[in-house]
Amino acid sequence: MVTPSAPASMLSPERVDELDAAGVLAESVRVLKERRAAEVAELRLAGHWAVLNSTDPRTDPTASPAERLVPFGGEGTPWVRDLCPGELALVRQVGWATARAAIADVLDLQHRLPRVWAVVEALEAEVWVARKVAVLSRSLARRDVGVVDAAVARAIAGEAPSRVLELARAKVIEADPEAHAHRVALERGRRHVTLSRTDEVGLRHVIARVEAGDAVYVDAMVHRVAEILRGRLHEAGVSVHEQPTDDVLRSEAFGWLARPAELLRLLLEHAEQDDEPPDTSRTTAFPADLLAALRTINPARLRPRARLYLHVTAAGLADADRAVARLEEHGPLLVAQLRGLLRHAQVELKPVVNLAEDVRVTAYEHPESMRERVWLRAGGERFPWSGTSSRHVDLDHVRPWSRGGPPGQTGTHNSHPLLRRHHRWKTHARAQVWQVGRARWLWRSPHGRYVLVGPAGTTPVETPDPRLVW
Repeated sequence: MVTPSAPASMLSPERVDELDAAGVLAESVRVLKERRAAEVAELRLAGHWAVLNSTDPRTDPTASPAERLVPFGGEGTPWVRDLCPGELALVRQVGWATARAAIADVLDLQHRLPRVWAVVEALEAEVWVARKVAVLSRSLARRDVGVVDAAVARAIAGEAPSRVLELARAKVIEADPEAHAHRVALERGRRHVTLSRTDEVGLRHVIARVEAGDAVYVDAMVHRVAEILRGRLHEAGVSVHEQPTDDVLRSEAFGWLARPAELLRLLLEHAEQDDEPPDTSRTTAFPADLLAALRTINPARLRPRARLYLHVTAAGLADADRAVARLEEHGPLLVAQLRGLLRHAQVELKPVVNLAEDVRVTAYEHPESMRERVWLRAGGERFPWSGTSSRHVDLDHVRPWSRGGPPGQTGTHNSHPLLRRHHRWKTHARAQVWQVGRARWLWRSPHGRYVLVGPAGTTPVETPDPRLVW
């Protein structure tokens, strides 16, 4: 087993500028080894954290009775207490899922893929590749995973990552063909269409996992609509050099799929102009009576309903061309970009929620109007370093609600949004939280680590200001 060397000091800009070609190459080799050593050390620490949290909570007085032992890794790995990722995530400054994945991967590498782990510990392979192999082989029984371990251990140090992962996938199938067939059936049940986050220019990726045949038809429809849009540009006298690229037109054509009534009208308008017989690989024929009926439909009636939450200041509304707003589940954008976002929509405005106003109720449950206010004020889920934007959260009482306590315990002054697993960790792992002002929360981990969570994100705190704590 190779012990990683102590981290070297960072190269200063001045030191880098002094290096000749040979020096740059030598330093690159050294930095590569040190980076791999640091990543191995991170995994070792995650593995030991799992060991420290693998005792039975029913017999360990240091554990919470609400915890339970669950498998993080594949068959044959130690079971771990389900709330243990919380504090590790907090100190590593990552989300819960990231900390949990590190624990699962290192347990698999240490207990199921020891030969691969030995190569990684020798700093001869990339940690991320080994972790992907751990994930790919997690479903295999322990008696079968050795096939993957042996094959990947021989290849991981010398082959390109893509080839290593291809080999791992092949060996997983070889190790258990019946299980692979079962996974194929399961994967068909995991088809989906999802959206990426909005980027800095207001664009998003649409990620779809669909039947191969459906994908071909979608591509054919996008191609056909792009052809029509190109023809419109020609008819409008736009020169070839001024026209957008094929990729841009295909992107615009894809947007037409979200407006089926307008899309049908577009296709109908141009179907009658085609001189050639319709290409069944590109278009779909409609009966004449259906076409006539479609021409009478008001497209506005077929538009879906959606609710958008826009966060913008009063000053921003006064200067829309320069002001930046935040659209929930989309990200930041110029207020002026809303015109493009809503150009096909029927807009119905809802009253603005005054987030400066504190609201309290006597009941334990948060009424829907208060849930809305708490969520908008918090600006998202407020576990340290959490990146989720989902509204499917619990509203936790920061100071625990007491049946015999004073009235008004439930309110914007004593609430924050948490995912269920984060809520359980806060409640049962002896973490503490204090609400600081309207939208900041000071967290104390079970081992005394402090972070402040608020609109600016998460900030580690060495010694909290006593005035922040109730």
